[in-house]
Amino acid sequence: MKTINKYILSLVALIMVTSCYDGIDPITEVDPGEDAANPTVSIIYPTEGTEITGLELVVPITFRFEVEDDIEIASIVLNLDGNQLTTYNDFLDYRVVIEEYTYDSLSSGEHVLTITATDIAGNSTSEVVNFSKAPPYEALFPGEIFYMPFDGTYTELLSITDATEIGTPEFANDAFLGSNALKASEDSYLSFPLDQTLGGNFTGAFWYKVNSSPDRSGIITVGDNADDRLQGFRLFREGSATEQRIKLNVGTGGGESWNDGGVIDVDANEWIHVAFTISPTETVIYFNGVPVNTASPAGPIDWTGCNDIHIGAGGPTFDYWGHNSDDSAMDELRLFNITMSQAEIQNMINVTNPYEPMYDGETFYMPFDGSNTELISLNMPAVVGAPTFAGESYQGSDAYLGTTDSYLTYPIDGLFGADQFSATFWYKVNATPDRSGILIVGDDADDRFQGFRLFREGNATEQRIKVNVGIGDGESWNDGGVIDVAAGEWIHIALTVSPTESKIYFNGVEQLSSTYTSSIDWTGCSEINIGAGGPTFDYWGHLSDASPMDELRLFNIALTEAQIQDMLD
Repeated sequence: MKTINKYILSLVALIMVTSCYDGIDPITEVDPGEDAANPTVSIIYPTEGTEITGLELVVPITFRFEVEDDIEIASIVLNLDGNQLTTYNDFLDYRVVIEEYTYDSLSSGEHVLTITATDIAGNSTSEVVNFSKAPPYEALFPGEIFYMPFDGTYTELLSITDATEIGTPEFANDAFLGSNALKASEDSYLSFPLDQTLGGNFTGAFWYKVNSSPDRSGIITVGDNADDRLQGFRLFREGSATEQRIKLNVGTGGGESWNDGGVIDVDANEWIHVAFTISPTETVIYFNGVPVNTASPAGPIDWTGCNDIHIGAGGPTFDYWGHNSDDSAMDELRLFNITMSQAEIQNMINVTNPYEPMYDGETFYMPFDGSNTELISLNMPAVVGAPTFAGESYQGSDAYLGTTDSYLTYPIDGLFGADQFSATFWYKVNATPDRSGILIVGDDADDRFQGFRLFREGNATEQRIKVNVGIGDGESWNDGGVIDVAAGEWIHIALTVSPTESKIYFNGVEQLSSTYTSSIDWTGCSEINIGAGGPTFDYWGHLSDASPMDELRLFNIALTEAQIQDMLD
């Protein structure tokens, strides 16, 4: 009976299976055809020209890519800069592969990623992407060996090395540049290994907002021990609640040299750029690019036994005399293995703290504060002869002073409007010589039909400021106004040239205007001469000017009287 039941059940199962396949075609193998097409490779990341940034010298990077083939992918090979990273030859989907590969050791520099895919027929395709890893920081200035911006870390960016924290140094929650600055705080400072290859020349520079409490402190110190000051250097401050003096002591092996520096007004609560330079024969302390004191050591600095630099305190080698931790804010600390010149220090300030035009239409600003740099472009003029500085100024630290057969030239491209412009500056007239060029733009010396000529003429008691404007087929004269030479005063001079008239102003007051029927013609004009008539207007005795000039600005518009007066407020 059991056997009969088994037969019956088997027969039912067979009937059911047969009914399931009723109406369905049998499975047959389909030939995929010839593998004739090359695989395609798409590199998703990085893309062409990608720049990887970050503070680390070596960073990880994840390569993302996609490969497709019409029949079957056999292998995928990743190469970086000619070196094989990995190979893929086992795929879940043999026609479409989407993958990622993480490389942990990408260094700074230019890189080439090559991904090659091969199908089972041997067809191969390679895709190439060029990308780069930016260095964390590249030295901006010659001789720069150390840069610490204090933007939330105590990392030195050239070596990517963290300073050692002594105590609990803090951040100021204030900054001259970036996001933060150092505030050492009580019994705290930073220590950093000293470059043992330093020679007899050294420069330090930083932005500083002084806090007079405590009334004295170390700022940056390098020493071998606390028994003497015959090695290394000590930059520190001393003073009162209203004034703090920045001083420098340098050890020369057999002795020491003192530089009493300069005084910072505490109540001003301003960021001051402090720089100090050390050479075998001289030390100089600068505030905002201006030297405030000089000393003459007996020999080069002695680095014997000096292993660390201490930032924000006197540290273990100079904590006596109360030169402990500094509660002042310090930002953008840079160190150099050269003795920088004043011009180099001023350039550093200009580069790291670029000037933004203050007035409508301003295209050119040359303050003459120890250099002739034009601050909007950061370009230098060409120098003819040996112009110098006046040793005085209306504003800032210095002013331009011409000497015999000397002046500056600068390209005018982009400085002036097509049919209008303005020029302003502060001026203290010197009546010797009795005439000279001041600002000159011309095409040649044969006529005065192009450009303009701002100049002076007169005698020992009066000097008249005039302008001649070239209007293409003729010229326009404006006899301006007279300066009292005996007054010995700084005068603000403004020249405006519009499509229809020129005007000369003294201290915001119009002296004279002159009209014309055609606008200024710049044909053939390429340079402005500053401080002399130059090759296009040296006739009639309009040679170099011995009058101090300060705060020269050029504009591509004709300023209004109100705009000029606003500059004087």
